[in-house]
Amino acid sequence: MMEAALEEAEAALRAGEVPVGAVLANTDGEIVARAHNQRESRQDPTAHAEMLVLQAAAHALGRWRLFGTTLYVTLEPCAMCAGALTLARVDRLVFAVADDRVGAVVSAFRVADDPRLNHRVHVSGGVEAEASRALLRQFFQAHRG
Repeated sequence: MMEAALEEAEAALRAGEVPVGAVLANTDGEIVARAHNQRESRQDPTAHAEMLVLQAAAHALGRWRLFGTTLYVTLEPCAMCAGALTLARVDRLVFAVADDRVGAVVSAFRVADDPRLNHRVHVSGGVEAEASRALLRQFFQAHRG
């Protein structure tokens, strides 16, 4: 599944977007939805890969409660996306690279397992981290010199 998320990140890179890709799969291992960052192309600050994949999955499944699903994403989610995962009731999150600056799952914040919330997302990190890190490095070297 992380390979599919990496394919989405590569599509984002080709489109001039920060290379973050996400897929949401059900418990049978079927991909329900896939997306990549589209903030630049949509001129929408909320068009993160995670937000887009949650919207597509809710539409495909006909429900906003996404119990029985796992999100695979190439970068640790920010606060907005981690909050959305929790509100959508996603069971599990698997991410590639931690984001020490704005990551809101294990790094800067811990939204997904905050005991004050009524749902907690089970989290695993570091899956295909080098491949994701290489895409991010490629993007930022090209855009920031």
